[in-house]
Amino acid sequence: MLKLNKSTVIDIFMIALGCAIYGLSLEIISVPNKLADGGISGISLILRHFWNINMGLSTLVLNIPLIILGYRFMGKRLLTYTIWGTLCLSFFLWFWRSVPIIKQLDLEHDLFLSAISAGVLSGIGLGLVFRYNGTSGGTDIIARICQIKFGISSGKMLLFCDAVVLFASLSYLDLKHMMYTLLASFVLSRVMDTIQQGAYSARGLLIISDKYEQIGKMIDLKLDRGFTYFKALGGYKQDNKRVIYVVVSPREIATIKQLIRQEDPNAFVSIIEVHEALGEGFTYKQKRHHLLIRK
Repeated sequence: MLKLNKSTVIDIFMIALGCAIYGLSLEIISVPNKLADGGISGISLILRHFWNINMGLSTLVLNIPLIILGYRFMGKRLLTYTIWGTLCLSFFLWFWRSVPIIKQLDLEHDLFLSAISAGVLSGIGLGLVFRYNGTSGGTDIIARICQIKFGISSGKMLLFCDAVVLFASLSYLDLKHMMYTLLASFVLSRVMDTIQQGAYSARGLLIISDKYEQIGKMIDLKLDRGFTYFKALGGYKQDNKRVIYVVVSPREIATIKQLIRQEDPNAFVSIIEVHEALGEGFTYKQKRHHLLIRK
């Protein structure tokens, strides 16, 4: 059994919230605008179209073999979260359909808006589920296994699985609706990866310069950012080098490039995309006075 500490309670709540948002997206946007979906949800839509089978029930039944598969690869916590996510999604697919105040948004006159809206809302929902270590069942389990075992982005893996199911959905959708569904799936994968990786995007800079001390002082004075010196060995001359590593927000890139250029026009700078930055200056208040760090 899982210990119900604060972290676990937050995970359980956020997985439920993510499933609620995803289920709402399917019910109020995808279904009325005849947009298909990928994975188990897409199969449930096919079953609903041809045989009017309740999506909540079919989602629950179809997830059972995938949960058994997940048991082999996932630990106790992840498996428990997966079962919880599966139950939550099945519940909310039934719940939103039965709540009279929830109105379906028929945007078929603007399928582009429908696709973008469905992709964004579904991406937020699934992104929250994955960010808090869960899945909503279905092909999410396959995506999670691939992420754990092979390091494949969950968003990309879901996009692949979606494409397979969407091809089958051509049995009841015309090509026009299918193309807009693919657009929704692409938006979903991008939004999902963004939500899962975190909102605090940043840029990391590796700076190699003989004037590393002057550059370091200017980073401290002008940007008020902490930084680290790495010891390095030059590949050609085999001489010792100091490499500055600093993380800044995207809007500070122009400023720091100008700062480096002023101190050393010949400095080598490599800019790396940082998907998430936690700590001083990003997730809590930036310190006003910090020391130069030397290693």
